[in-house]
Amino acid sequence: MNKADLVNSVSAQTGETKTVVSSIVDATIKTIVDSVVDGKKVSILGFGSFEPRDRSARQGLNPKTGEKIAIPAKRVPTFSAGKQFKDSVQG
Repeated sequence: MNKADLVNSVSAQTGETKTVVSSIVDATIKTIVDSVVDGKKVSILGFGSFEPRDRSARQGLNPKTGEKIAIPAKRVPTFSAGKQFKDSVQG
């Protein structure tokens, strides 16, 4: 499912226009991204949580040459699925 499919599905379920739903989806995604960029955890009960995590610097290997390379430290976004979401997927 892509964003257009999501907008169509929510529009059909709520009776709102696709334009309104698209604006809401965009605002929701922007709010989540902005919060995680600011270092905050975003928890949505029953769905999951988004949060930034810091990865430390480490050494890696170039798969072609086998040469050791330095991988710098960085911050990455993570998602942890909530219990209700996991249970729904498992059936």
